[in-house]
Amino acid sequence: MKTIQLYFEIHQIIHLKRYRFFDIGTDHYYYDDYENERSITDIAERSYMPALNTFQEMIKEHGKYFKLAFSISGVGMEQLEMHAPQVIAKLQELNETGCVEFLAEPYSHGLSSLANAECFAEDVKKQAEKMKEYFGKYPTVLRNSSLIYSDDIAMQAQAMGFKGMLTEGAKHVLGWKSPHYVYSSAVAPDIKLLLRDVELSDDISLRFNNPEWSGYPLFADSYISRIAETPKEEQIINIFMELSALGIAQPLSSNILDFIKALPTCAKEKGIEFATPSEVFNKVKAVDYISVPDTLSWVDEERDCSCWLGNNMQREAFNKLYSVAERVRIMKDPAISQDWDYLQASNNFRFMTTKASNVGLDRGIYITPFDAFTNYMNILGDFMNRVKNKYQSLDDDELNDLLTTIRNQGEEISMKDQEISRLKALITKISPDALEAPKAKKPAAKKAPAKKAAPKKEAKPAAEKKPATKKAPAKKAAKPAEEK
Repeated sequence: MKTIQLYFEIHQIIHLKRYRFFDIGTDHYYYDDYENERSITDIAERSYMPALNTFQEMIKEHGKYFKLAFSISGVGMEQLEMHAPQVIAKLQELNETGCVEFLAEPYSHGLSSLANAECFAEDVKKQAEKMKEYFGKYPTVLRNSSLIYSDDIAMQAQAMGFKGMLTEGAKHVLGWKSPHYVYSSAVAPDIKLLLRDVELSDDISLRFNNPEWSGYPLFADSYISRIAETPKEEQIINIFMELSALGIAQPLSSNILDFIKALPTCAKEKGIEFATPSEVFNKVKAVDYISVPDTLSWVDEERDCSCWLGNNMQREAFNKLYSVAERVRIMKDPAISQDWDYLQASNNFRFMTTKASNVGLDRGIYITPFDAFTNYMNILGDFMNRVKNKYQSLDDDELNDLLTTIRNQGEEISMKDQEISRLKALITKISPDALEAPKAKKPAAKKAPAKKAAPKKEAKPAAEKKPATKKAPAKKAAKPAEEK
């Protein structure tokens, strides 16, 4: 049976205020509160709430048949908490239906996966814990910022314990292959992949209200018929987009929500079902491996990272930001950590792009990419000074203790991963008969009471070995690492 996997991203652009060079060292508050409140209130009113209310009506009408998934950045959640708590309340109502899955992604909605493995792991873990706090479940599927993915990122995701990822069904990666299957990473086989159908997704998110498009107007029945007409063996249709596409990119006056609301009825008539990413990964086996040595994303025609790191300004800002990553991790200062999350947000680098794009780019308060670069670097300069001063205030003993703790945690995680891999390999080699053999031998052991004296001779060595079990704090310390 064909299955539609419908996924929406929720992330709020963080607007930085105008920050002049002479503010460095005197003003450590970097955010335009008025613009942040105005923008998120607007998007909640025109997009998030109408769309979420529509999803709730669809679940009431179709029950467990209709399902969908969301990923929400941590900084986006913080903005919703402050300015649009009704959106979070509605998401919690949807969560209670059991028809919605919330995915993991970097807390900052940033580019940490391209810079620092430790930062990426912490970024994702922090967001996943926020998802558990609000929605009661730790995510098992990862969706990186803007679907950024590569073989290296897959290995990081596998080390963090995720079962799968979402990414872009880019032609330069797939070649002749179809995005309508479940694949696995070529270098991290435990990571299954769902690949976005670019055309079907963009028909809704980019072209729906364009009268010059050859497919205009788009109706739900014809859209579902196109899905039904794909080859029988192509079972998984992944439709991914930003939630703001419903109401902002495609205004409510275009009847976009009526189109969305009609999809389940039309799909049911064609024998097509809906599923969450976890359900797909649990039910469907991967048909092949995908190798992605070069990083891809869902942005622009190139489907790469050039929109964030394509010019010298962007790369300089990016490199300077992550040059203090280790110090920020060591200090764990709440104020610095919060600014770190917001400064990592990918839109900061997107504002600096000099690329032509077929998708309209809102530069926020900036007139030019050079304007965006200058403002960001002024703020980053102040932030780096604060990090430097805070870092130097740590005495040598405190600093060494922190470095030792971090180093030990890294070694424990590595040992734990190696042990898990060894046990997995061992389990696959053991046959079912071999597993039952010990049970069959138990009665024989009971028939030999005379041999009970033999274990007593070994009691002393066993007692001597007891301290060895106490010398294994690594396993206790490794417990938090498992949650990564």
